[in-house]
Amino acid sequence: MQALVWTGPRQMEMQELPAPELQTGEVRLRVAAVGICGSDLSGYIGQNSLRVPPLVMGHEIVGTIEAVGPEGDLLASADAARIGQRVVVNPLIACGECDLCRAGRPNLCRRRQIVGIHRPGGLASLVTVPAIQCYSVPAELTDAEAALAEPLACGIRAVTQTRLRPGEPLLILGAGSIGLLCLVAARHAQSGPIMITDTSEERLKVAHRLGATETVQADQGDVAAAVQGFTDGLGVVAAVDAVGLQSTRAQAVRAVRPGGRAVFIGLHHETSEIEANYLVRQEIEIAGAFAYLPEEFGRSVALLRDRAVGDTGWVSERSLRQGADVFADLIAGRGGYVKVALRPD
Repeated sequence: MQALVWTGPRQMEMQELPAPELQTGEVRLRVAAVGICGSDLSGYIGQNSLRVPPLVMGHEIVGTIEAVGPEGDLLASADAARIGQRVVVNPLIACGECDLCRAGRPNLCRRRQIVGIHRPGGLASLVTVPAIQCYSVPAELTDAEAALAEPLACGIRAVTQTRLRPGEPLLILGAGSIGLLCLVAARHAQSGPIMITDTSEERLKVAHRLGATETVQADQGDVAAAVQGFTDGLGVVAAVDAVGLQSTRAQAVRAVRPGGRAVFIGLHHETSEIEANYLVRQEIEIAGAFAYLPEEFGRSVALLRDRAVGDTGWVSERSLRQGADVFADLIAGRGGYVKVALRPD
């Protein structure tokens, strides 16, 4: 099979690899489309400690079941393990047995594995995954639309972590795909008004189309002053940092009102300094948002089916063979991309 293999920092190449073998409880997918995630980009430049080359990345996967391994049909959720069935993949595989799994937090499983990180992912013509991780794709969704299920589930998780009540103001830092899908999830949860920031005018235009109340171009304005004007000087109740820089994490903390909550989902910088005394004096909470619960992934598929995302013209489709160039362009800020899905030839 053809696969786009990450061989080291800023190095990707197409390789011919053996077709993956099916294990008990697994299905093999003929990949239709795979979204490129911001964490894939961090891995590509060598700044993600979880990814070790050589690796076939890609965890935002949609494909058609080509073969079912032993007991794959028995372990599948609903009817999602039939040969010929088009599915999206929940790439987070939990053990189901540790204390955190038993406590209903499988996203924090002590022995979790993630497709495209701990095992080969979907930047290939074929991939094997546990049958139970597959969800049927509604017929009305295109492959590129269905590939948004995983990042939208991340957005749902981040909004859940804000603990916002309907009508409470929210700031989202970053209008990349995760930030935009946090916006979609927040609107569905009736949070708002919602301000979103980014350095890209094109991304902010997409955010406006997706329902942002106000957008701020972060490299051309004072985000802190904009938040104060947006909230009549009170600050937002919650802020989601979907970038993960030292600067955006600091902005999130300073943007929330006393007693507010900053949620970190962006993973760009491994460490950041935090104004600890300010947190104490203002009783500001910081929460992480990692992946999603299975029910949140299912909710994501349902929202896509119900057209909660609306126009997805901001998702660009490219051939897997163009993948190395696309990764390089995304890092360099070339091409005007907001979100890219790669399709095997």
